[in-house]
Amino acid sequence: MTRLLFATLLAAVPLAAQPADGRLSLWAAEPASEWVEAYPVGNGRLGAMTFGGTAEERVQFNEDTVWNGFPHGYERPGAHEALGDIRRLLFEGKKQEASDLAAVRFMSAPLRQRSYQSFGDLQIAMPGVDAEAVTDYHRELDLDEAIVRTTFRVGDVTYTREVFASFPDDVLVIRTEADRPGHVSLSVAPTSLHGTRSYRVVGPGEIAMEGIVEDGVIRFEARLLVTAEGGEVAVSDTVATVTGADAATIVLAGATTFVRYDDVTGDPIARNDTTVAAVRGTPYDALRQRHLADHRSLFRRVSLDLGPARTDLPTVDRIAQYRENDDPGLAALLFQYGRYLLIASSRPGSQPANLQGIWNESNEPAWNSKYTVNVNTEMNYWLAEPANLAELSEPLFSLIEDLSETGRAVAREHYAAPGWVVHHNTDLWRGAAPIDGPFWGLWPTGGAWLTQHLWWRYEYGGDEAFLRETAYPILRDAARFFVATLVEDPETGHLISGPSVSPENRGVVMGPTMDHQLIRDLFSRTIRSAEILGVDPALRDTLQTMRGRIAPNQIGRLGQLQEWLQDTDDPDDAHRHVSHLWGLHPGAEITRWDTPELFDAARRSLELRGDDGTGWSKAWKVNFWARLHDGDRAHRLLSNLLTLTRSTGYRGTGGVYPNLFDAHPPFQIDGNFGATAGIVEMLMQSHAGEVHLLPALPGAWPSGEVRGLKARGGLTVDIAWEDGRLREATIRSERGGPVRVRLGDEVRQLDPEAGVPVTIRP
Repeated sequence: MTRLLFATLLAAVPLAAQPADGRLSLWAAEPASEWVEAYPVGNGRLGAMTFGGTAEERVQFNEDTVWNGFPHGYERPGAHEALGDIRRLLFEGKKQEASDLAAVRFMSAPLRQRSYQSFGDLQIAMPGVDAEAVTDYHRELDLDEAIVRTTFRVGDVTYTREVFASFPDDVLVIRTEADRPGHVSLSVAPTSLHGTRSYRVVGPGEIAMEGIVEDGVIRFEARLLVTAEGGEVAVSDTVATVTGADAATIVLAGATTFVRYDDVTGDPIARNDTTVAAVRGTPYDALRQRHLADHRSLFRRVSLDLGPARTDLPTVDRIAQYRENDDPGLAALLFQYGRYLLIASSRPGSQPANLQGIWNESNEPAWNSKYTVNVNTEMNYWLAEPANLAELSEPLFSLIEDLSETGRAVAREHYAAPGWVVHHNTDLWRGAAPIDGPFWGLWPTGGAWLTQHLWWRYEYGGDEAFLRETAYPILRDAARFFVATLVEDPETGHLISGPSVSPENRGVVMGPTMDHQLIRDLFSRTIRSAEILGVDPALRDTLQTMRGRIAPNQIGRLGQLQEWLQDTDDPDDAHRHVSHLWGLHPGAEITRWDTPELFDAARRSLELRGDDGTGWSKAWKVNFWARLHDGDRAHRLLSNLLTLTRSTGYRGTGGVYPNLFDAHPPFQIDGNFGATAGIVEMLMQSHAGEVHLLPALPGAWPSGEVRGLKARGGLTVDIAWEDGRLREATIRSERGGPVRVRLGDEVRQLDPEAGVPVTIRP
């Protein structure tokens, strides 16, 4: 499907009206001096950070397949020969010996995965602008337009620069204009951190920067096409110059040799030739309008009003003063920012959003800026279905399909098992083996968690063809792996997983609680899928029997949900991961009405763990407290997340940077996505077989309105409330049929016709 056709189809989706009063803008009164002050744009594949300089501007850009490394597997041949000894040592209580053995004989080869890389920078200079003489400076990111706009005045001339990343045309566009003729003169030069690069003139106004990633095989080309209205354009190998123009437009295309994880035979020059040929001669206004139509067809599906917004303050001041100001509009901005960032970093045909989405200025980024699947990658996509951006999960589905291939070799070599398995990290080359070391990497349920998103696609949308052709084969083979690898606990007779970890907390064990929640959920989803499709009755029976034997959730001596088989939870443990509450969120086996004792135990665990944590941890806790129906506590965590962070190093506790990027620290995008998902959970939930309206509304949002949320079962939900109580809700069903709706303790049964809205009032 072409990008333009995709945008045309999206335009048929009903759109929600958006405010035009600055509520959807981040803005600053000065240029960015640090990367985490710059504003992001992206089209899924290409991303850029624009600093908003005056005499000198920096636009740092990325392309989602610029990684180091090369196609290879990470499995260690014959690793399964050590598996029995590792388990035996763990059952004997010899945890350190088991970990030492695993480090030598069970981990991946090589031990580390590879890194997402910066692509390059555009250095733009305006020799006629004196930075010291600039007045009336304003820089903003308009989320509804997906355009970064910088305006400033020098003498009697006002300059405007707009930057956007177009999905329909697959390019980055930078436009500079002046309100007086002939006053735009600039030069633009591409640079890169990669040392092996070369430059050439391609044609009139067109130059290229070619290179190869250091410590890797990926070759790349960045292509610049520079045009002007009035004035003149000249090019050399390394720089394009515009003189005396009314306006200048810079179009950047970028491509690499990457085809898929096992194929790097692509031709970036030919790819860029095609892209640039398609836009050459296209007026700026046409590029801009195509971009706006495409972006808004996604972004405008949901609107949110939580109350007053301090739009008179720069965003950095709103963050710094959030606890003192009456500014619920900042939480609404954070919600829509998460939706904006997913639109910008994950589109059909792109790579999925990684630890930094698509934005990265370093060739040695934190945690390699890869895909950490013990929470972070999944958190990136929690918002996709309920926040009405379902198709943006398609890159994640492609990743899962790839891992179901590479994970087969890992299942075979590390476990002598059928099916497929993924541990806690993967990269562009789709590594699936346990990496880094046993303490972090010896966790075999990453694939089980990822498959939840495949089921959500069916659960929300009801696409049986997707279930049959894409989801079920992957679910089935993930389940087959655990059929072969669950073992009997000699003390209880329960089936347990292992060797494994409760992610990043206290090392290698047998049978952590999170594993069992994940595997039960995987078995249930596989059974249900097979029933819907009428296939594999023998496998269904096996999974049903084994599911009932898996070690159950247990309540410990502190009243907590146990994290491990043994009641050894430390009441002073404030670890950022709260993995054993997976069954509360994003799982659904712990609910208030079906499992009240476990529900209370989950609350106790969360109380013991505390409200502190890194950025993504706080975002997950927003979701936890929303599932616990405690809106004020969820809002407290959201307020903690909306704390200004300026340090970009590995210090401090998580908040947000001046550009609202989540601070682990350093920057990780999962906290942005998790916060958006958490706000949805505060306003509407549908995981427990019913649509629960305002399940965790905080006192800080007494009146408001949300339109366009999606609930399971093909439902679209609008909600309005006043004085902390529902005023009105509207539910539209795509398929019709019974719908169970909860308002507090009251439950109503509806039976809407397909496409006919039903209004609900107290």
